[in-house]
Amino acid sequence: MTLNELKAIQLAELFSALSDASRVRIISTLLENEMNVSDIAEKTGMSESAVSHQLRGLRQMRLVRGRKSGRQVFYSLDDDHVQKLYLMGLDHVKHG
Repeated sequence: MTLNELKAIQLAELFSALSDASRVRIISTLLENEMNVSDIAEKTGMSESAVSHQLRGLRQMRLVRGRKSGRQVFYSLDDDHVQKLYLMGLDHVKHG
């Protein structure tokens, strides 16, 4: 199946979003359950500002979503496709 130009660009942008180790670590952390920025920062060893910066890009790519509860925002993977992409990529890395 040959992709049209728009779909090829969108797919390349998706893989580009997954090309950063910090973003991949955030996704791996969110596999467990939804978390706020502080929890993600603690689990990943990143600063809260770095986590917030990366989450902004992940939200724009629709890889994560936020749920507001009072003054806090809890983040989770957008859907099961994100988990499948992550797990398939991890399996590929472990295989080789």
